[in-house]
Amino acid sequence: MEEKESEEKLMSAKSNGADSRVPSKKRGLARLLAATKYSAEGLRACYKSEEAFRIEIFLSIFLVPLALFLGETALESAILLLSIALVLIVELLNSAVEATIDRVGPGYHDLAKRAKDIASGAVFISLITFLLVWAVLLLDRFSAANV
Repeated sequence: MEEKESEEKLMSAKSNGADSRVPSKKRGLARLLAATKYSAEGLRACYKSEEAFRIEIFLSIFLVPLALFLGETALESAILLLSIALVLIVELLNSAVEATIDRVGPGYHDLAKRAKDIASGAVFISLITFLLVWAVLLLDRFSAANV
């Protein structure tokens, strides 16, 4: 009986354009707190499920202090830190694409492969960017020290 009432409420809500399973929109500080909670859940989920993200987080533990040490100016430090953040952000987006594709179905599809390959390509470009930024700064630092 209770299940039937629940189904009827859901059908009624759907006919009105609303889904009772979707929480109502929050406003103000409650919205900010909810968004922060969802962000933390996303970071935690990615850390638990993606080895590449765990490796990048581990490397970041060492690279962030190194970036602060190597940057002679605030701008240099910021550029080094942003290159680290870029890799982490793109890895999160790649993981989101992969999770969405996997949710759609386990079977092979050319478009699913293309989406995953494109997201992987974005990670690759972010890693190349990271390497170039660090290489340029380190080469500049050590070539200036030898002069």
